[in-house]
Amino acid sequence: MIFNMQLSFAPFLILLVFIIFASIKILREYERGVIFLLGRFWKVKGPGLVIVIPGIQQIVKVDLRVVTMDVPPQDVISKDNVSVQVNAIVFFRVVDPEKAIIQVENFLVATSQLAQTTLRAVLGKHELDEMLVERERLNLDVQQILDAQTDSWGIKVTNVEIKHIDLNETMIRAIARQAEAERERRAKIIHAEGEKQAAETLREAAEMLAREPAAMQLRYLQTLTQVAGDKTSTLVFPVPVEMIGNLMGRGGNGSAANPTTGPER
Repeated sequence: MIFNMQLSFAPFLILLVFIIFASIKILREYERGVIFLLGRFWKVKGPGLVIVIPGIQQIVKVDLRVVTMDVPPQDVISKDNVSVQVNAIVFFRVVDPEKAIIQVENFLVATSQLAQTTLRAVLGKHELDEMLVERERLNLDVQQILDAQTDSWGIKVTNVEIKHIDLNETMIRAIARQAEAERERRAKIIHAEGEKQAAETLREAAEMLAREPAAMQLRYLQTLTQVAGDKTSTLVFPVPVEMIGNLMGRGGNGSAANPTTGPER
């Protein structure tokens, strides 16, 4: 009799053990469980040991770690009508598991599609030079738009990074010619600035020499010493007209004095 009763209770014990093991859920530190009671949201549990009654309650696990999503290359036409391909990386995480499960069917797919459309929309408002130079500002613009639109899904977009901007060969050659022309323009400007500074310095030196005539003669003598060191057959040295006049005047005075002194001797 007792043996028969034990045999009759054996299926119930097996079923009870199965229910107990099926109701025990262990969630890791970075996981949360969204519990539904008879199809209605009940609460968010975790991490650790969570009891879920089979058949009455359901649990949906949500990962709270940062998700790295690669945005596939997008064809973008810039503001100056240049066709480019741009891809990016989006970093986001779930901050509200309840909204991430209830408000959107699949938050991973929804965030990916939204990132692609936002990337095309934002970059299409800027010129090619801005895409190449102001990449940090464009990253911030895309990140702010995505964060605002995914806030109702319980998702926080932490960062957006544009990886590559691919151009065709024709545009690459055009950019190379533009860069070369820009370098030539800068070289000409630097050369002109040097000529301007040299002219200003020469003007100041001329004004200084004009105020002091003796300084001009000293400068001539210094130039003569510098040129005399070269092995040249002909030496051309400029002499001021005033100096020649002074020398001729002195020579004339000396020749005029000789006749007067001649008879006395």
